[in-house]
Amino acid sequence: MGESITEGTIINWLISEGDAFEEGDIILEVATDKVDNEVPAPAAGTLVKTMFQAKDVVPVGEVMAILEVSEEVKSSNKKHVGKSDSEEPQKKKKEVKRQKPVQAASTSTSTSFSTSNSNTFFSPLIIKIAKEHHISFEELARIPATGNEGRLRKSDVFQYIDDGRPYKFAQPVAEKDPTAYRIPQLNFDKGKGKVIEMDRMRQMIADHMVYSKHTSPHVTAYVEADLTNMVNWRNANKVAFQEKHGERLTFTPLFVEAVAKAVKDFPNINASVDGNNIIVKEDINIGMATALPSGNLIVPVVRNADTKDLKQIAANVNELAGKARENKLSGDDIKGSTFTISNVGTFGSVMGTPIINQPEVAILALGIIKKRPEVITTEKGDEIAIRSMMYLSLSFDHRVVDGFLGGSFVKRVADYFEQFDVNRTI
Repeated sequence: MGESITEGTIINWLISEGDAFEEGDIILEVATDKVDNEVPAPAAGTLVKTMFQAKDVVPVGEVMAILEVSEEVKSSNKKHVGKSDSEEPQKKKKEVKRQKPVQAASTSTSTSFSTSNSNTFFSPLIIKIAKEHHISFEELARIPATGNEGRLRKSDVFQYIDDGRPYKFAQPVAEKDPTAYRIPQLNFDKGKGKVIEMDRMRQMIADHMVYSKHTSPHVTAYVEADLTNMVNWRNANKVAFQEKHGERLTFTPLFVEAVAKAVKDFPNINASVDGNNIIVKEDINIGMATALPSGNLIVPVVRNADTKDLKQIAANVNELAGKARENKLSGDDIKGSTFTISNVGTFGSVMGTPIINQPEVAILALGIIKKRPEVITTEKGDEIAIRSMMYLSLSFDHRVVDGFLGGSFVKRVADYFEQFDVNRTI
């Protein structure tokens, strides 16, 4: 079965204990991670005992069954020793014992179909053949199967291809799931007033938000951060920064810089989900949720934020913000984000519960920076002081981000905010 193969899985037994078989009859089917194999009988005889059952994983070299070769075969072998092949009597080949094929739901040329195979497991060999012939999983599910328990065999697929792939363009007929939740059809009084039709962007935003909530189980974690050092440093250096670098220094570049550092510390937050796989992104591209003049929302992207200094991040942020205000953002400006921040504090919000920007797995909302009396610890002990405080809220996809990762990440962002170096040079 190949040098790298160390074990195989018994798909099914085509001969039962006590049954007779002829030479060449298929006794069982074995699946490996590369191909499916039909194991033929080496001679006519009877299956005495099976050592393993269907779906058992068997190491290479193990005895799978005990066969008893018939006396007729033994005597026939002795009788024909030394004779040429032309002198041997031709034996009639018996058909391999197979299960009766599962019939397709409809033999008509209707454009709708029902699934023929109740078993939706396909072996690696079947999948390989399907890829070579560009056959989708939906189409595979329509092929009549002759394997045990409705399993699809390679001969079934090739026969289907030889028949011209009759179900290639059939459309699925959705079967009702009795356990599925269905939105009740309630007639609400929506009231009267001015009717405003959604523009195209608003419709796309609405679809994206509903899709995100339907796809990802949202969980939100909150922390509070003391931004006094950051606020004081920014206020003291914003004029000098603009004079030296020609760029406005808002809080957003400082936020992007800190978030990028935290993402680097917790790379699994910088991911997306593909079926049963988690794709951890190599690049750290920070999206900034930005309001357009129309009131719609868009997310321009600061690419490779972890590799840029504050001057470069500020230049990117200012350029993207300017393009957004003037409706001049290009397609490349809003593609490829791996993690998104939403500064809801610009609208005066204390905190927010943002919806994940698919296909990302988390989004961070930053609330308003507000001065409050806080208890702080000094050399003199606990004191009350006026501090610039902010709430941070991280919504994350609980399919792949657990509470520990989500909570640790948002706390790390808060730590970078609080530990800002007030002696930093521009």
